[in-house]
Amino acid sequence: MNLFIGDFNCKADAKGRILFPSAFKKQMSSLANERFVIKKDLFEKCLVLYPIEEWERQNKIIRSKINPYNKEHNRFIRGFYKGTAEIILDGNNRMLIPKRLFEQVGITREVVLAGQDGKIEVWAKELYDNIVENDEEFARLTEKIMDGPINEIDE
Repeated sequence: MNLFIGDFNCKADAKGRILFPSAFKKQMSSLANERFVIKKDLFEKCLVLYPIEEWERQNKIIRSKINPYNKEHNRFIRGFYKGTAEIILDGNNRMLIPKRLFEQVGITREVVLAGQDGKIEVWAKELYDNIVENDEEFARLTEKIMDGPINEIDE
C-alpha cells in the first residue's frame, strides 16, 4: 500500500510530461511498478493518479457493489471509466499525461501534485492555490466526520 504525503509544484512541458517528484517515488511500494491509472476526479476539477495496485483495489470495491445487468450500474461504470488512461514513468521519471485530461481540468503549465493517502491529485496550480479552507468550517467538518463511530482498520 502506498501512502503519499506532501504537495509539490511541477511544470508540464509542451508534450504534457511532468517530472514525478522523488519524494513520491520513495513513498511508493515496490508493487506499484511505476504504473499508474489517471482519470478525472468525481467531485473536484482535478485529476487523480492511482498507482496500479490502488487502482486494482478500487476496482475490487466497485466490482463488489455492481450488478452488470443493472442499467443504472452500467451508467455508473461507463462514467467512472470514461477518459481513464494508463501512465508509465519513463527512464527520466517523467509521466506523459494526455492533453485531453489536462484540458478537462484547466491545466496548462503549472501543476500541483498533492498526496492523498493512496492516490495523488493533479491540480492546475492556480486552482489548488485558491482552495481556501476556513479554519472554523474545516474544524466543524472534522468534528462531523471524526465524531461518529471509529471504523476498524483492515490490514
